[in-house]
Amino acid sequence: MRNNIYIYIIVMALTVFAIRVLPLTIIRRPIRSRFIRDFLYYVPYVTLSVMTFPAIIDATSKPLAGLIALLIGIWGAYKEQGLFKVTLLCCISVLILEFIL
Repeated sequence: MRNNIYIYIIVMALTVFAIRVLPLTIIRRPIRSRFIRDFLYYVPYVTLSVMTFPAIIDATSKPLAGLIALLIGIWGAYKEQGLFKVTLLCCISVLILEFIL
């Protein structure tokens, strides 16, 4: 069976089009359900988290160093440090843990 790139492009275009247009055509009124509005509000954050957290652990040569850096980053964010400080803490902790472990 021969792979046809045009079929792949058409399927991809239709999928993207359907994802963007169907909600506009199906749902014409404002969503009043608090549950559905809250669910739709948090979907981007959950999607980003699901993609980011495994990458943090797998990006290092030793997964334990990535996991500890993730925990240090969560701790820094909990202590309301700025984004730059949390990033710096995570990077320095990975650098040190890569040498130790």
